[in-house]
Amino acid sequence: MSEILIGSNPDSLDATTLPEAAEDKARQLPDPRGYHILVALPESEEKYDSGLIKADQTRHFEEVLATVFFVVKLGPDAYKDEKRFPSGPWCKEGDFVIVRPNSGTRLKIHGREFRILNDDSVEAVVEDPRGITRAS
Repeated sequence: MSEILIGSNPDSLDATTLPEAAEDKARQLPDPRGYHILVALPESEEKYDSGLIKADQTRHFEEVLATVFFVVKLGPDAYKDEKRFPSGPWCKEGDFVIVRPNSGTRLKIHGREFRILNDDSVEAVVEDPRGITRAS
């Protein structure tokens, strides 16, 4: 079990254990505030279609330059501005969205890549993200 100290006093014995169950880990996801959206990077392929295994650096670049994400949570003010979004929200929780590469704040939680995006960063919604890659 991992322990992490809470508070600003490093001599303090107040510690808490990190959750091990998947449902407890899910509670660690940040709640986006304001007009932000929490998105997750879909699992990437470890191999090319030919069967060759991708290098770690290649997989890293695919994460950093990803353009397709899964919408996990919307902030309370996302898409509430009727002047900016007269036709309503551009996406909802559970959608796959396309955004520009390098968009948002990158974070890794338990080895999984997440980003916090502005609501106006969404450029499109796709039903099935398989096969969509960034053009080089």
